[in-house]
Amino acid sequence: MKSKYPVSRRDFIRLSSMAAAGAMFLPLGTSFSNKAPAPMMRPFGRIKNKVTTLGLGGQASIQWTPDDVDPVQIITKAFDLGINYFDTSNVYDLSQMHYHSAFEKMNLIPGKPNYDKKLRESITITSKTLMRWGKPGWKEVENVRNKSNGEDVQTAADDIRRTMTQLFGDGKGNYPEGSYVDIVMVHALQAIEENDILYKGIETPIKPDENFGALVVLKDFRDGTNLTGTNPKNEKLLKHIGFSGHNNPEAMIDFMQRDKYGLLDALLVSINSNDHLYFNMKHNVIPLAKAKGLGVIGMKVFGAGTMYKEVPGFSRDPDQIYRKVGSTDLPSSELIEYVLTTPGVDTLIIGIGQIDEDPLKCQLTQNYYASQVKPDAMSKERRLEIEAKTAKAAGERTNFFQLDKIDMTGPRDLKQETVNGITKITWQTAYAAENPISHYEIVSNGNVLGTVKHQPQVLKDKPFTFEIDQSNVDDFKVYTVDENGNKA
Repeated sequence: MKSKYPVSRRDFIRLSSMAAAGAMFLPLGTSFSNKAPAPMMRPFGRIKNKVTTLGLGGQASIQWTPDDVDPVQIITKAFDLGINYFDTSNVYDLSQMHYHSAFEKMNLIPGKPNYDKKLRESITITSKTLMRWGKPGWKEVENVRNKSNGEDVQTAADDIRRTMTQLFGDGKGNYPEGSYVDIVMVHALQAIEENDILYKGIETPIKPDENFGALVVLKDFRDGTNLTGTNPKNEKLLKHIGFSGHNNPEAMIDFMQRDKYGLLDALLVSINSNDHLYFNMKHNVIPLAKAKGLGVIGMKVFGAGTMYKEVPGFSRDPDQIYRKVGSTDLPSSELIEYVLTTPGVDTLIIGIGQIDEDPLKCQLTQNYYASQVKPDAMSKERRLEIEAKTAKAAGERTNFFQLDKIDMTGPRDLKQETVNGITKITWQTAYAAENPISHYEIVSNGNVLGTVKHQPQVLKDKPFTFEIDQSNVDDFKVYTVDENGNKA
């Protein structure tokens, strides 16, 4: 990493706070003589490469580019800082093409004489597909989306090849041998009906006269197989499969619980300091992802920018890109630290609207310094303070992409059977509200028969179980109990 802004993290954040308050000059006695911190790295689930605690998002000015911004400079500056996780998607307009231009400058195009194989192997590149079906001719199903920016894209396989030609090839369908991305994600999962489509061909046989889902296609391009007929050259164009989700923990949990095949290696999930005001990710989705060994990437750290904009909603054009750095009421560094100290989060991605030669005005440099934190660097009390500050400064409107808050649920799909005098009670996981779930309490006729510790339920067909050596158990109830003693 080039030490372009040589100053300690503590001093940099202090100076940034002064800059946000209007003091856009360095105080007397301030020095940039210390070396900038090397990028902090964390393990990333089962994936070989560790990741820097900050990754570069493929949206903001890389997608909706203002006239006076060069998106390629944003990407190369991220390389310059030592960032090694890069995000894009097939529905991010010209994002993948801008990465291609940066990769040419960084010698990351396979087949070129100056190809830097060592650098390529040290970074993680992720793209995504919003296609749910595996072959053309799919039928419309309610709550199931099939979308791409590609004109001729009809399947997930088309999106995979589109990513290759845009990132490494000519953008017209051709790409050099040796092209690959580290992860392709199922993009923006939001409904269980989508899961039912995606798992066709995985949970069920592939039949010539029936369609199948995108997951088995991704598996073909991961393994170099052609079970689907969509990979006739037996190409290996991706190393790992993941998925992203913004709003629906129930669908995301179902998607992971159905994976008993070792398909999923990564999760990109919305998580910020207003998460607790919604059907939250931190107590429901993220713990399950970690229990299944997935690498976890946080996103929407600033609520897609709405923590600093008046109108909530995703940006749709360059004029909507937020190009300042935080605010005095809500410093961006605190929001970044909050996410990176959320248990289970390995890294986070942030889209960049503005870079600047002045490090105190540069979003990317600010985010980089703020992200140099260890997983346990923030106390529970401090996290609660930031949650209160965020709710006060930005209100509950920020996470417009997330489902409304729910009360803690009771155990789901409760069943009882008695065999040879042994009564067995089973249930599917409950959903947590503001506090983590502690355990389940089994009660019959006012008597507590026992408790079962809560832990992430990794598979749908392995429910929670309680057995008792008697056959006359009746009028039983199972309660969910959170860490504060609340019951449902």
